[in-house]
Amino acid sequence: MKVILLAENLQRKISFLNHVVPSRSQLPILSNVLLEAEKGKLKISATDLELGMVTLVSANVGEEGAITVPAKIFSDLSLNIKEGKISIETSGTNILLKAPGVEATLQTMPSEEFPKIYKEKGDIFIKIKKEVLEKEVSRIAFSAAQDGGRPSLSGVLVRQDKDGLTMVATDGYRLSLRRNLAVLSGKDQSSSVLVPAKVFKELLAIKEDEDDVTVSISKNTNQIIFSQGETVLVGRLIEAEYPPFEKILPTSHSTTVSFERAKLLSAVKICSVFARDTANIVKFSIGKNKMVVSANTPSVGENKADVEAKTEGEENEIAFNARYLLDLLGNIDDEDLVFEMTGPLNPGVFKIKDNPYFLHLIMPIRVQG
Repeated sequence: MKVILLAENLQRKISFLNHVVPSRSQLPILSNVLLEAEKGKLKISATDLELGMVTLVSANVGEEGAITVPAKIFSDLSLNIKEGKISIETSGTNILLKAPGVEATLQTMPSEEFPKIYKEKGDIFIKIKKEVLEKEVSRIAFSAAQDGGRPSLSGVLVRQDKDGLTMVATDGYRLSLRRNLAVLSGKDQSSSVLVPAKVFKELLAIKEDEDDVTVSISKNTNQIIFSQGETVLVGRLIEAEYPPFEKILPTSHSTTVSFERAKLLSAVKICSVFARDTANIVKFSIGKNKMVVSANTPSVGENKADVEAKTEGEENEIAFNARYLLDLLGNIDDEDLVFEMTGPLNPGVFKIKDNPYFLHLIMPIRVQG
């Protein structure tokens, strides 16, 4: 194998491909990336067996071939080459990497040992605009469970039907929901898949110029495949039944609060300092045209922050885990929000003003006094 390519082209792809390489693995080959030189491209692949990524880099291919190299060393070396062309060629069981002022030799492992990331792309599920998918995924995926105790809760439910795309994520304490999301094209019949949230996290890291994302499902291998430009991201679908989330969605409320996201975010950040030693609890006290955010730690003290708001309905109080509030307010960029509640023991619901298709629900914390 012998290829020559621009350093900046390689660096742009390596920066997000690296995320897929496992930090530790019982299989040494998974600590490597697969390099394949063919038809004017250098194809680079990485996988941890659950998640895989394949990307193409334009190159002058002098000799076709395939080999694997240690991912971290190859990445660190490539990213530190300032500019110019990089030459990569095999020499026996090693690979030689040359650039202006740089010459390195890396040990390799045979390409035959590298696992196949996907055999087929399967059927197209949806096509969607990149910016639309990124914006909505950012609002939803963070609500999925971080651990694998309940596999279904570590995923994002993606359902395609006649009204558009529905995306849901919950960890049992909070829930994010987006309905009626417009797609460029989709399947005629209603269908749904459960996608690991970490797959969406890696999708957000991909920086390709192509504006459209094609999402395909391979039923034979139970994989979901995102294709964007010259990069393909592959994840294994979760085989579990998703909980009936519609049953916990409130159908009415007695209090409505309209406010600016940035002002509530600031208030919660201030109060979270005092909430650290009391299970991270912050309280909302809703009065006439204002909302007071407070936290109380007996051994430290208490603090309050007023948030300008327009309120309708009953005066109310409710307490939440501050981390859940910070996650929500940090993952949406709309400034005009609405909060709805019915009593201190029922879920609180956050919405985007004039957007009837998004909501975020947080379960309250019971507090004394």
